[in-house]
Amino acid sequence: MMETVIAGAGLVCLVLAGMGCVYALAAAAAVRGFRSDGGQPPATFPGVTILKPLAGAEPGLYDDLTSFCDQDYRGPVQILFGVQDGDDAAVEVVERLIAERPGRHLELVVHAAARGANPKIANIAALERSMRHELVILADADIAVEPGYLRETIAALGAPSVGAVTHLYRGVARAGIWSRLASMGIDYHFLPGVIVGLKLGLARPCFGSTIALRRDTLAAIGGFVRFADHLADDNAIGEAVRALGMRVAIPSMVLAHSCAERSAAELVRHELRWARTVRAVDAAGFAGSLVTHPLPFALLGAALTGFGALGAASLTAAIACRLALQLQIDHALKVRSDRWWLEPLRDLLAFGVYIASFLVDVVSWRDHRYRVRSDGTLIALGEPKP
Repeated sequence: MMETVIAGAGLVCLVLAGMGCVYALAAAAAVRGFRSDGGQPPATFPGVTILKPLAGAEPGLYDDLTSFCDQDYRGPVQILFGVQDGDDAAVEVVERLIAERPGRHLELVVHAAARGANPKIANIAALERSMRHELVILADADIAVEPGYLRETIAALGAPSVGAVTHLYRGVARAGIWSRLASMGIDYHFLPGVIVGLKLGLARPCFGSTIALRRDTLAAIGGFVRFADHLADDNAIGEAVRALGMRVAIPSMVLAHSCAERSAAELVRHELRWARTVRAVDAAGFAGSLVTHPLPFALLGAALTGFGALGAASLTAAIACRLALQLQIDHALKVRSDRWWLEPLRDLLAFGVYIASFLVDVVSWRDHRYRVRSDGTLIALGEPKP
């Protein structure tokens, strides 16, 4: 009886692996049709305020912030850098940027945190009173952009019925093997999933890489403070804009997300928080993403069926299909395909994080711990870790 159950479980795993292979090939085809080309320039160049919430100085922070300061944009640009502690390591980076660009409107704002469990939104909400322009862009600290970023973003925001603009992003490793694995998680798991979801009309994303909107739209959705307790604050902002009857546009430009994980523990903490974020935003879709993990199921199926010919074929197909997806993504992003040998480890790690996300409701965020409610809001737990 037990042997029959084990064999049945093995066959189920092999079927799931096969479905994962089909998904990988379909995702490769979807990515093949994706192009990261420049958009049309805006008809006008209105003033823009860029909000950059900062906490610490991760590797690459200076270069990431510099990319926002040196934009090819003819209109006035104000950049507000927010920190909640005058001794924060990011202060030195911002002061250097300001000193090197005396003609630019760059401001360091040191403030006490606003209310709310979400530390990023608490930071951003405190900057609202210093905004000078009618167009506002919120962008995470670990994002780098091309010189034409503002032109493409503002042009997209000016299209009919568009209430907000966001951007897809890829990973850039900044700190060794663990950050490299983190960048692969973005490129080979997150990015194709979003592209497939968009092509099928199933995804309604809004990312912290960029949220551009008008100040009257921001006021209409209740300001940033409305989202101060949300884990997925970016998605919540996007849904609030859509609730007004407007679209969230996604231009073709793909931004760069700096990955600075220095250890396995740091990588797992970050990815577990991201997984819980996605699960809070779209529980059904997240559960359905089970089939995007062909290699772990091929391994389980092969083990449960005695590593026979069917199991070996499943393993080979899983590795080959995932490699085909990886190569297609590297081609679309115009990056070197030199990470293929890490892909099996990356796939197993992604599956482990996926399973773990169903077992925990506490996440870590910048040395703080939070409990995630069923509606995706946060409850802060205790004091920050030393």
